Amino acid sequence: MAVYKDNATGTWRVIYRFTNWKGERKQTQKRGFATKREALAWEHEVMLKQGAKLDMTFASFFEIYEADKKQRVKESTWESKSHVIRTKILPYFGNRKIAEIEAKDVIAWQNELMAYRDEKGKPYSADYLKTIHAQELLCKGWFLPSNTYDCGSFVVN
Repeated sequence: MAVYKDNATGTWRVIYRFTNWKGERKQTQKRGFATKREALAWEHEVMLKQGAKLDMTFASFFEIYEADKKQRVKESTWESKSHVIRTKILPYFGNRKIAEIEAKDVIAWQNELMAYRDEKGKPYSADYLKTIHAQELLCKGWFLPSNTYDCGSFVVN
């Protein structure tokens, strides 16, 4: 991969090569980065995604997961699943590297969800908490290392 400055527009671009699922080598680019640092960060994240490395952020992992899972479920199921992930999981884990997420982090997140109260003082319902927990993104088995949570029961009082 290479990072270049486009003097005509004053922005940065990344040119990179990859091997697609068919084993064919391809070249593409992404343009419009305001700084070289942004371009290099994006390049690094793409390299991690391509190599399925556990140094990628959880948000990047979600993009891979989305590309795979979205085609395997009904549209309404995906919309529900995506909403829960984007509003309840990504804000908490999105910027964390997968290799750094441990069971204690998932338990702390669950405790935070159980402690939540809306403006009327009502908590999330037990069914809603189970729906959130049913998102297998934080479980072992979906590209995640052994340091992640094993999807045990989500204890609700």
